[in-house]
Amino acid sequence: MLEIFVADYSNPEHGQSIIELLDHYSRDPMGGGKPLNSFTREHLVQELAKRPFAFSVLCHVDGKPAALANCMEGFSTFACKPLINIHDMVVHQSFRGQGLSQKVIEKVEQVGREKDCCKITLEVLEGNPVAQSAYRKLGFAGYELDDEHGQALFWEKKIL
Repeated sequence: MLEIFVADYSNPEHGQSIIELLDHYSRDPMGGGKPLNSFTREHLVQELAKRPFAFSVLCHVDGKPAALANCMEGFSTFACKPLINIHDMVVHQSFRGQGLSQKVIEKVEQVGREKDCCKITLEVLEGNPVAQSAYRKLGFAGYELDDEHGQALFWEKKIL
């Protein structure tokens, strides 16, 4: 049985699914290749619950955690509307190839429409052609304002 739903951060089962799936992603080379640290494992769900603009979409297959999208609502100043950023997207290795990422993203899009969002954003590694292909099939593309200046680049500066 396939279930796709917005997680309830106060539900311990949902919280455990989020941690299990995020740890699975973190251990994958596309997630950094290391397990989640103990602080994150112990505090992530309660910290997400404190943030009114955070939500997670979970997918369970036969009661087992199969896929996850951790999302953050942002705001587009150009469109003057909210947007959703999929911050983490993972399908457990044992459930890949079943179209679960599409179903999870469709649920994220449904939430976005309910919130009157103008778009959904996400990041994908250059070295992850499988994910890039899946995202293209769902209508995602590189962000650019015009051809002359090219696509936007995602940069970071760690402050910890």
